[in-house]
Amino acid sequence: MRVVEARVVGYSCGVQHNEVEPEETPASGVVAVHDELVRLVRQLVAGDRPPVGSPTFAQHSLLSFVARNPGCRATQISDAFGVHRSTVSRQLRGCIDEGWVNAEPGPLRSGHPLSLTDGGVAVLAGADARRVEEVRDRVASWSDSEIAAFARHLRKFRQGGDTDDDSIGDDTRA
Repeated sequence: MRVVEARVVGYSCGVQHNEVEPEETPASGVVAVHDELVRLVRQLVAGDRPPVGSPTFAQHSLLSFVARNPGCRATQISDAFGVHRSTVSRQLRGCIDEGWVNAEPGPLRSGHPLSLTDGGVAVLAGADARRVEEVRDRVASWSDSEIAAFARHLRKFRQGGDTDDDSIGDDTRA
């Protein structure tokens, strides 16, 4: 485990408040990657509110899972996402109330089989298109080779350095 020396200015939680000034060390680049990932995840999860009638990031993830796994149950989503079932239930309730997800009759103990409604399919397609457009806007000034390199680096990072395994996370929707 590497220890990076840093001078914290003001508040003690520099990663959350962008106030850590890393000294020049071999690990400085790793700290910068970590900090950017924290900011990116925060922006994705808690960023701008989606347009009215559009899913939040969490709802988008749930809709994508149900689309890929029709008939799944909340417990399966909870297991796949690594979150408590109550978190999934809260997001699922919002999706059902919006008319995006249908909970089929089934045994209460194991949960109700879930499927997207026609409205859910349309909302998911719209959200996917908006997110792709957001990425397109952010890389508009990049060359094709820079975009391809960025995708390769993200894939390599996601796979823990193994560039040959594309099996994890093949579905590109949230």
